[in-house]
Amino acid sequence: MKLNKKHPLYQEDIKIILKVRDIYALNGKSFLITGATGMVGVLLIDVLMALDNVTVYAVGRNKDKAKSRLGEYFDKPNFHFIEHDVCVPFDDNLNVDYIIPMASNTHPLAYSKYPIETILINVKGAEHALNLAKRCGATVIYTSTNEVYGNAVNDEPFTEDSNGKLNLANARSCYNESKRTAESLCQSYITECGVNVKIARLCRIFGPTMLESDSKASSQFIKKAIDGEDIVLKSTGEQFFSYTYVADAVSGLLEVLLHGETGVAYNVSSEKTDVHLKDFAGICAEYNNRNVVFELPTETERQGYSVAMNAILDNTRIKGIGFIPRYDMHDAVTRTIKILTEDICS
Repeated sequence: MKLNKKHPLYQEDIKIILKVRDIYALNGKSFLITGATGMVGVLLIDVLMALDNVTVYAVGRNKDKAKSRLGEYFDKPNFHFIEHDVCVPFDDNLNVDYIIPMASNTHPLAYSKYPIETILINVKGAEHALNLAKRCGATVIYTSTNEVYGNAVNDEPFTEDSNGKLNLANARSCYNESKRTAESLCQSYITECGVNVKIARLCRIFGPTMLESDSKASSQFIKKAIDGEDIVLKSTGEQFFSYTYVADAVSGLLEVLLHGETGVAYNVSSEKTDVHLKDFAGICAEYNNRNVVFELPTETERQGYSVAMNAILDNTRIKGIGFIPRYDMHDAVTRTIKILTEDICS
């Protein structure tokens, strides 16, 4: 399984994102992106590097990993990799137009094994990004998560003003509570320091930029489909969630950057990829004529799982600023598998 950036479908995804309204206003701008080697970070940087004279400072903890994901840019004068732990302040010499802090533990095994690290990366990472923005006058696009809502009340879709049911009595809360704290920190920097911050709440993203180590159910389903194996479902699969194909997620993120309001949160989601977990598994099984099988999770796995059963994000607000979701679930899953398996060039 290897991301083929030259695959025609991946190149098509980039071209579609480049149709976001006013995106060429970003020509000549500079970006600092943490979590640069993650699922969203890689595609976002591929898009930005396709613009004219955009400078990208990609931040990550491992240079070798960055080279394997973004290596084609390392000899470009407008690309700079910064090996850096986001829990540490940034260099005083940095000056950029936009900061997009995405560094985080974002999959269940990380939550269960490293809950303290998860909290610190989210909160300290946001703090240092905001302090840099305060110093150099940058705009921050904070990438939050559907996890801030918890479980739905009365199975109603989450608007940005919703508050679901949350449980603090387990280590799994490390992720959602630190993201809520980071959002509060963003609002505090807006009020107290005048920092320009916009918030994009991303939801259960999947796609060809997934990492091999990703333990999310969606990524595991796709890996099983690629390997020609039965799809393993470690629950009854009745959970009803908003998922987003990574290209739609990056388009939504850029819509918030270009057209969102300061201090306002936007759900980045698509009704075309709202799906029950068992149906997601079924689509992946159907791809290779395999079956969906049920297994009990290990204790470590179980501790990292979300307890939410219904988490659909209403996207009315982001559609109001121009976001148009493109991909349906079958198309997105098929694209993902083809990009990761077909050895063809554009």
